[in-house]
Amino acid sequence: MTSAPGLLVAAPRSSSGKTTVALALMRALTRRGLRVRAAKCGPDYIDPAFHQAATGRPSFNLDSFAMAPPLLDALARATTADADLVIAEGSMGLFDGVRAAESRTGANSDIASRYGWPVVLVVDVSGAAQSAAAVALGCRLYDPRVTIAGVILNKVASARHRRLVEAGMDRAGLPVLGALMRDAQLVLPERHLGLIQAGETADLEARLDRLAELAEAGIDLDAVIAAAGGTVPASDEPLPPPPGQRIAVARDAAFSFLYPHLEAGWRGAGAELVPFSPLADEPPPEACDVCWLPGGYPELHASRLAGAGHFLDGLRAFARTRPVHGECGGYMVLGQTLEDADGVTHAMAGLLPVATSYRRRKLHLGYRVARLCGDGLLGRRGARLIGHEFHYASELSPAAPEPDALAQVTDAEGTDLGFAGHRIGTVTGSFFHLVAGDPA
Repeated sequence: MTSAPGLLVAAPRSSSGKTTVALALMRALTRRGLRVRAAKCGPDYIDPAFHQAATGRPSFNLDSFAMAPPLLDALARATTADADLVIAEGSMGLFDGVRAAESRTGANSDIASRYGWPVVLVVDVSGAAQSAAAVALGCRLYDPRVTIAGVILNKVASARHRRLVEAGMDRAGLPVLGALMRDAQLVLPERHLGLIQAGETADLEARLDRLAELAEAGIDLDAVIAAAGGTVPASDEPLPPPPGQRIAVARDAAFSFLYPHLEAGWRGAGAELVPFSPLADEPPPEACDVCWLPGGYPELHASRLAGAGHFLDGLRAFARTRPVHGECGGYMVLGQTLEDADGVTHAMAGLLPVATSYRRRKLHLGYRVARLCGDGLLGRRGARLIGHEFHYASELSPAAPEPDALAQVTDAEGTDLGFAGHRIGTVTGSFFHLVAGDPA
């Protein structure tokens, strides 16, 4: 099995336009007839759906902190197989990660260096001209493991502005692969956890085609293709195993954050994923042996969920005999109550002694290293898992004592965060999204 060459679209910092440029390249090169596969560096669970829409092929997360090297290689290998080109999209800044062992920091640069994927650096040049080259040059010199193939200028104000920026890049010896002009219409709509989900974005296909047209007009696509390189080692590491044979998965606008590599692993092991919609008042299908409530945006649909009697009654009945697990938003729905942004409290399933509030907003963000407090859907007591937490909800109820907690957790640097989540009978849940088991 051959390994397709790859590129990493990254930036010196967040909000530089990585997603815009990455989607533009993915769609433009797909329209050329190339088999483009995408990947997302880090734990973001929204962007892969946009990648799949742009390329027509699944996109996996590649996370050097949360995934052990064999799993990382397996996912990267699966991405490069049956492809002509891989375009990986970074997260945050190129070198931003946690303090951890070298090459295990979660930074984009770990992925670029591990697979030899050259970096296409997206530089937001608004508010700068020649000085933008100094920032790009710093990225080229900071880590000798990483090769900067060239830069794409974003938010260029005028032809004169572009000439000034290009003069600086030329002095720094950095090829300019293209430029996108400043255009507010290019910005994809957002909400509190990032982009509005791909399935909810109006006219997504038209938006992607418009991005492709801008890439065709403003980026040297031949140079981008020629810059790709690297290789991914073969790996026979299995993907994460399924929690059951027939898995009822909540899937609609309120429940959508399930990592693609988990779905692929479950299906690859022979499990069947059976979707149902709580917002359509559908209960978990009776023929399933496990129910999984992913994260999403239940705080935006709390009233509708509270009134979904068939869903709530069916969920309670399911939980009497079979395992149910909720992540983040799913955890909130398994609780007693959910307070929305207007301060209205809505009754939820009542399967876990948890009260949550979106009105009392507080950012919770970061990796979670968890050791399970008991046997359950996610593994045996003492098993170590790595997940990621990103939400603004507050937990109003007290943390569970060890006998009722899902796991004891630390952050990425080992700081003890106490007990997290709950484990009551067949029902478990927590605010962290499972990424992978931790062999350490």
